[in-house]
Formats: sequence, structure tokens, C-alpha cells
Amino acid sequence: MPQPVDPTQTLEQLEGQRWPDPPQDTTSLVKAVHELRRRPVGDLRPDELARLITQDVGLPWLLPLAVRILRDTAPAQAAGGWYDDDLLYAVVTRRPQVWEQFPDLARELRTAVETLAGLSRHVRDEVDAFRLRRIGPS
Repeated sequence: MPQPVDPTQTLEQLEGQRWPDPPQDTTSLVKAVHELRRRPVGDLRPDELARLITQDVGLPWLLPLAVRILRDTAPAQAAGGWYDDDLLYAVVTRRPQVWEQFPDLARELRTAVETLAGLSRHVRDEVDAFRLRRIGPS
């Protein structure tokens, strides 16, 4: 079951764990992930959520936020609007073991992606693979 999310809290607060500062000579990705963990989760933009999710950071708190964004923007995309492929890709490419922990969230995401059209072939392939995965009891 996803954790309740207080949007004013950081991942460090939600997890109860502060990561030490990354080494000076580390990659920009590692530095960014450390910095994003210290920002309130409600302030994270979709691209920042995608960055954390692709690194499997804070999934119990971030996946519900990401699925809500994807669910809420799906109707506009179906009507010809913009859709965040990066966030969608980050979410649907999580390992099956992750989704087994959140079967209700997986079902919610499946419902949201049913209406999507015009996705790039690469993203569409990942969405289709996600939709075909068996997660939890039927």
C-alpha cells in the first residue's frame, strides 16, 4: 500500500533518513538526487519526479504522486494536448517487484494509460509491456 504523502515533507523526512552529502567528484546525477531528496515532495516537478523514480528513490511516496499526475493529465493528452513521456517512461519501467507492492496503484495507472495515443514508439512499447504484466491477484 502506498504511504500517505504529506507534500510539505522531504523524502528525507518521510523516510526518516538523511543521506550524507555526496562526494565532491561524484556525477551530476548523484548530486541532483541528493538535492531533490531535500526538497518538499509537493514542490517536485514531473521531470524531477522522473529522475528520482528512475533511480528507485522514494518510490512509496513518489509513485502515488507520479501516477496522480499521469492520471490527471491523460484526458488532456487524449484530446490532443501535451503528455509527459519522461515521467510515464520512468513509472512504467519500474521492475515488476515494485508494482507487486502497489497493485492498486498499478491498476490505477493501467486505467490512465488506456486512453493515451500518439506516444513515441519506444514509450508505447514500454507502456504496452506494463499493461501486459500480471501484478497481484486478478
